[in-house]
Amino acid sequence: MKQGLQHELLHADDDLMAGWPSLKELETEQKPQAHRTAERLATVDWSFVNREKAHPVESIHPYPAKFIGDIPRALLDSLPKTPDTVVFDPFCGSGTTLVEAQRKGMASIGIDLNPIACLISRVKTAPTPVGLSNVSLRIANAARANRNPARWAIPNVDHWFKEEVQEAVASLIDSIKYITQGTIYDTLRLALSSILVRISNQESDTRYAAISKPIGKNDVFDQFLLACQKLERALMARDWGLPEARVVEADTLKVGEDSVGRQVGLVITSPPYPNAYEYWLYHKYRMWWLGFDPLAVKEQEIGARAHFFKREHHTEAHFWDQMRQTFELIDRVLVPSGFACFVIGRSKIHGHIIDNADILQTVAGERGMCVVSRFERVISAGRKSFNLSHANIKTETVLVLQKD
Repeated sequence: MKQGLQHELLHADDDLMAGWPSLKELETEQKPQAHRTAERLATVDWSFVNREKAHPVESIHPYPAKFIGDIPRALLDSLPKTPDTVVFDPFCGSGTTLVEAQRKGMASIGIDLNPIACLISRVKTAPTPVGLSNVSLRIANAARANRNPARWAIPNVDHWFKEEVQEAVASLIDSIKYITQGTIYDTLRLALSSILVRISNQESDTRYAAISKPIGKNDVFDQFLLACQKLERALMARDWGLPEARVVEADTLKVGEDSVGRQVGLVITSPPYPNAYEYWLYHKYRMWWLGFDPLAVKEQEIGARAHFFKREHHTEAHFWDQMRQTFELIDRVLVPSGFACFVIGRSKIHGHIIDNADILQTVAGERGMCVVSRFERVISAGRKSFNLSHANIKTETVLVLQKD
């Protein structure tokens, strides 16, 4: 009788469990899914030798080491989606991941320290401002008539901007500040930002040398109007919907999950890394003119070259700590089985080559994340940098991770 009772207890739930997959069956189902994901990723030409022409919205403002849209687009196409989640880029730069998420009909969130990057991202993902052409013309006419613009206390400004160019830029800023509609305000400021190097004495966006340019006061206003027209055409050329794309201007290493505020199904990002690109320097005078502090950005910017050439200089260990902080945030917001995708190059620190992808892979492993795929891609020869030593590094790594 005792044996009969044991038998009944052991098999009491048999009817309830009928039709449920066994653990072995679950494992069998999961493995093909993982294999299919890896196989899809393996079919992508990550160097994008025959890449499609970038949409005009990607060229509304200069930006260094630009994250090409083909990469996030391929990842969004290849990886399974989790319902009711967002795409997250903790180092969103000029908003390429956010734009590609919108093209796929997905909501997204981006964080960046650089205020110029955030300005670009907001404009690229916001609705086209109504009446931009008329407003920009009124702004330019008011600026032309301004005989006493506010003076700007910008370090070494006379070296980089002619006196009459300074007056024209200050006049435009004076006029723009009276715009109260946020989308138009951002767009006008972005148009002005986009021409600042062109109308300055700086040789080019990637060459920090002063030369003489035949630029006068009226040229500034003309260039501003052309930039507004280009911006409007690019925004109107978007033929996709505009799901929410929220941009948070902050230091990713210092924010909590409340700043993200949503469950994340997919992370796609290209983080800054040691001794590579000088984002703060690239946008230095843009930040000064638009009322931001580039020195504060420089102090917090991950990988800024200046950090590696001071007395108490940064080392590889700093990047390890920074990535651990990044993965702590990702771990808090990423759903189980969610993916985190990184595109990252190698660094050269005082002659020593650092494989940053190895660092990311190790730190991810500490958080229980596994590697789904890892690929090397050839960096376009046309991509330029202030840091010439970095230009000798020809490839970067696409690393796809999954939360266990």
